[in-house]
Amino acid sequence: MPESLSGIVTDALRRVRRSSGVPLAFAGVVNNSTSLRLQHFAGSHVGALSGLSVDVGHGLGGKVVSLNRPMVVEDYLRTPHITHRYNTLIEREGLRAMMAAPIIVDRTPVAVIYGALHTPDPIGGRMLDVLAAEARAVEQEIVASRARLEHGARNEDEMRDRMTAAYARLRSLADTVDDARLSEQLAAITDILVAEAAADSPAVELTGREQDVLSLAALGHSNARIAEVLGLTVHTVKSYMKDAMRKLGASSRLEAVVVARRSGLLP
Repeated sequence: MPESLSGIVTDALRRVRRSSGVPLAFAGVVNNSTSLRLQHFAGSHVGALSGLSVDVGHGLGGKVVSLNRPMVVEDYLRTPHITHRYNTLIEREGLRAMMAAPIIVDRTPVAVIYGALHTPDPIGGRMLDVLAAEARAVEQEIVASRARLEHGARNEDEMRDRMTAAYARLRSLADTVDDARLSEQLAAITDILVAEAAADSPAVELTGREQDVLSLAALGHSNARIAEVLGLTVHTVKSYMKDAMRKLGASSRLEAVVVARRSGLLP
């Protein structure tokens, strides 16, 4: 689980303890839909459950994952409603009554949060409501966090495409102006656009035309469109692209663009 989401889960466990009164709240993350690893705890514990891998279908958490709904057991060690594969560890922690609720995203359980007592006392509906509400809150936080990450990635892609478009236009302009000094200044600007990436990347030598062709390919232009923009024949564009792909060790146009960016040859 990403560090930011781990913080979200930990905060939720603290609220479970505070609002429900349970001495221990903990959570585990589902791994490959086959097991649940317990790794987040709020409250005092001896560590018997820390890092435990709970198989789906077994124990309370595994049963919750398989059913996709909350469950309560008044005495974990004796209830007939779950398997008792983990009784030794539960007993070592001194836990008896326990509740658990799944955290479900895109109809798939991704984690489970628990609340536990040291006595076999009934867990009332209010306590279970607190746990279920926190599970829903974590679900919403995960969805919101994912949306923020996707939005940020889209913005980054859009910015990179704008920089690549500017780079391609500047290179084209530098090749067409008659003023040598202005041409040098335009070339210097294009160098600035790729300087940061180039500093940490292995050197790959491409000709100016190969870079021009790649910069336009990065914008999704076809060979015909690249030829039109650069005033070349389609055959010549293909030749430049083939040479660039060979130098970059790429097997496709897309891979060539990716490698060129990593090598600091494109912004």
